[in-house]
Amino acid sequence: MESELSASDWEAMYAPYDQQTYQAVLDLIGPEDVILDIGAGDLRLARQMARITRKVYAVEINPRVLDQAFASPDPLPENVIPICADARTFEFPSGITTGVLLMRHCTCFRLYAEKLQKAGAGRLITNARWHMHVESINLPVRRKSFADEGMGWYACICGGTGFKEGPVEYWTLEMDAITHEVASCPRCMQVSEAIIMERR
Repeated sequence: MESELSASDWEAMYAPYDQQTYQAVLDLIGPEDVILDIGAGDLRLARQMARITRKVYAVEINPRVLDQAFASPDPLPENVIPICADARTFEFPSGITTGVLLMRHCTCFRLYAEKLQKAGAGRLITNARWHMHVESINLPVRRKSFADEGMGWYACICGGTGFKEGPVEYWTLEMDAITHEVASCPRCMQVSEAIIMERR
């Protein structure tokens, strides 16, 4: 009999991605970056990022997965700092320039984005919002309220994404290539309502 997994169980699960996904991340970082890798797993991406960047903080909640990384015959690069902790409660170190979050099933996107901003990070490289491709999100960008944004594709700071409908006659092909960064999207409202219901 299969048991249902809670959100926290999903956050603790680890499955490596293919090298194409890792390369999409590597193409977006540079020598001045200080990375915080959330859900770093067996450190295979952290090792690769360490060759390019100044420092990589690799946060992994599962000690058994980290043990696999330490068992590798290849020594860990000196600029990789492995941290066994829950990224939801762990205080992120200051001086981070970039967060990396490869976790298509992420349930805590807003929390991670806000914690990264507080730690000084300017961007987040992730596949958590669109679930397929890797994107680089400018964290400090000014976001319009979903209600004030026009029709088109949107991506919210909560992790919600979608298409806001409008009059078909106003749609252009150029609009299809634009994604608006928003706040207070319909998913935000659903989460808020769920929290209110839980507290009753």
